[in-house]
Amino acid sequence: MLIYNKLVRDRIPEIIERAGKKYSTRVLDQTEFIKELKKKSFEEMEEYINAESDEEALEELADLLEIIHALAETHGASIDRVEKLRRQKAKEHGVFKEKILLIEVED
Repeated sequence: MLIYNKLVRDRIPEIIERAGKKYSTRVLDQTEFIKELKKKSFEEMEEYINAESDEEALEELADLLEIIHALAETHGASIDRVEKLRRQKAKEHGVFKEKILLIEVED
Protein backbone atom coordinates (compact mmCIF):
# COMPACT_ATOMS: atom_id res chain seq x y z
CA MET A 1 0.00 0.00 0.00
CA LEU A 2 1.30 3.44 -0.96
CA ILE A 3 1.05 6.23 1.64
CA TYR A 4 0.38 9.70 0.20
CA ASN A 5 -0.86 12.00 2.98
CA LYS A 6 -1.46 14.82 0.52
CA LEU A 7 -4.33 16.97 -0.67
CA VAL A 8 -6.02 15.65 -3.80
CA ARG A 9 -8.76 16.88 -6.09
CA ASP A 10 -12.33 15.96 -5.11
CA ARG A 11 -12.83 13.24 -7.71
CA ILE A 12 -9.59 11.33 -7.05
CA PRO A 13 -11.23 8.89 -4.58
CA GLU A 14 -13.90 8.12 -7.19
CA ILE A 15 -11.21 7.47 -9.81
CA ILE A 16 -9.32 5.18 -7.42
CA GLU A 17 -12.52 3.28 -6.63
CA ARG A 18 -13.34 2.82 -10.33
CA ALA A 19 -9.88 1.29 -10.72
CA GLY A 20 -10.96 -1.34 -8.18
CA LYS A 21 -8.59 -0.17 -5.47
CA LYS A 22 -9.23 0.54 -1.81
CA TYR A 23 -8.23 3.82 -0.18
CA SER A 24 -8.67 5.87 2.96
CA THR A 25 -9.28 9.61 3.25
CA ARG A 26 -10.34 12.20 5.78
CA VAL A 27 -11.75 15.71 5.50
CA LEU A 28 -9.41 18.49 6.62
CA ASP A 29 -10.44 21.35 8.87
CA GLN A 30 -9.96 24.88 7.48
CA THR A 31 -6.51 25.41 9.04
CA GLU A 32 -5.23 22.07 7.74
CA PHE A 33 -6.79 22.77 4.34
CA ILE A 34 -4.94 26.08 3.94
CA LYS A 35 -1.68 24.45 5.04
CA GLU A 36 -2.15 21.61 2.54
CA LEU A 37 -3.09 24.00 -0.27
CA LYS A 38 0.13 25.91 0.35
CA LYS A 39 2.13 22.67 0.27
CA LYS A 40 0.32 21.62 -2.90
CA SER A 41 1.18 24.95 -4.54
CA PHE A 42 4.90 24.24 -4.04
CA GLU A 43 4.45 20.70 -5.42
CA GLU A 44 2.68 21.98 -8.53
CA MET A 45 5.18 24.82 -8.99
CA GLU A 46 8.03 22.31 -8.89
CA GLU A 47 6.22 20.20 -11.50
CA TYR A 48 5.83 23.33 -13.63
CA ILE A 49 9.52 24.17 -13.28
CA ASN A 50 10.44 20.64 -14.33
CA ALA A 51 8.01 20.50 -17.26
CA GLU A 52 9.77 19.51 -20.45
CA SER A 53 7.23 20.75 -22.99
CA ASP A 54 4.81 23.62 -23.43
CA GLU A 55 1.88 21.21 -23.04
CA GLU A 56 3.24 19.85 -19.74
CA ALA A 57 3.88 23.41 -18.54
CA LEU A 58 0.30 24.42 -19.37
CA GLU A 59 -1.08 21.39 -17.51
CA GLU A 60 0.87 22.39 -14.40
CA LEU A 61 -0.20 26.02 -14.73
CA ALA A 62 -3.81 24.81 -14.81
CA ASP A 63 -3.15 22.93 -11.56
CA LEU A 64 -1.64 26.04 -10.00
CA LEU A 65 -4.62 28.09 -11.10
CA GLU A 66 -6.98 25.60 -9.47
CA ILE A 67 -5.03 26.00 -6.22
CA ILE A 68 -5.21 29.80 -6.53
CA HIS A 69 -9.00 29.54 -6.94
CA ALA A 70 -9.23 27.42 -3.77
CA LEU A 71 -6.89 29.70 -1.81
CA ALA A 72 -8.91 32.78 -2.80
CA GLU A 73 -12.03 31.10 -1.42
CA THR A 74 -10.27 30.27 1.86
CA HIS A 75 -9.57 34.00 2.23
CA GLY A 76 -13.22 34.86 1.64
CA ALA A 77 -12.72 36.09 -1.92
CA SER A 78 -13.39 34.98 -5.46
CA ILE A 79 -10.97 34.57 -8.32
CA ASP A 80 -12.59 37.71 -9.75
CA ARG A 81 -11.33 39.67 -6.74
CA VAL A 82 -7.84 38.22 -7.23
CA GLU A 83 -8.00 39.16 -10.91
CA LYS A 84 -9.10 42.70 -10.03
CA LEU A 85 -6.11 43.02 -7.70
CA ARG A 86 -3.83 41.61 -10.41
CA ARG A 87 -5.08 44.20 -12.91
CA GLN A 88 -4.63 47.00 -10.36
CA LYS A 89 -1.02 45.91 -9.67
CA ALA A 90 -0.39 45.60 -13.41
CA LYS A 91 -1.60 49.17 -13.92
CA GLU A 92 0.53 50.52 -11.05
CA HIS A 93 3.69 48.41 -11.47
CA GLY A 94 3.41 46.92 -14.94
CA VAL A 95 3.53 43.28 -16.00
CA PHE A 96 6.39 41.08 -17.21
CA LYS A 97 6.13 41.57 -20.99
CA GLU A 98 9.39 43.50 -21.35
CA LYS A 99 11.43 40.75 -19.63
CA ILE A 100 13.37 43.25 -17.48
CA LEU A 101 16.04 41.88 -15.11
CA LEU A 102 16.97 44.45 -12.44
CA ILE A 103 20.72 44.23 -11.81
CA GLU A 104 21.29 46.85 -9.14
CA VAL A 105 20.09 50.12 -7.69
CA GLU A 106 22.58 52.69 -6.46
CA ASP A 107 21.85 54.32 -3.09
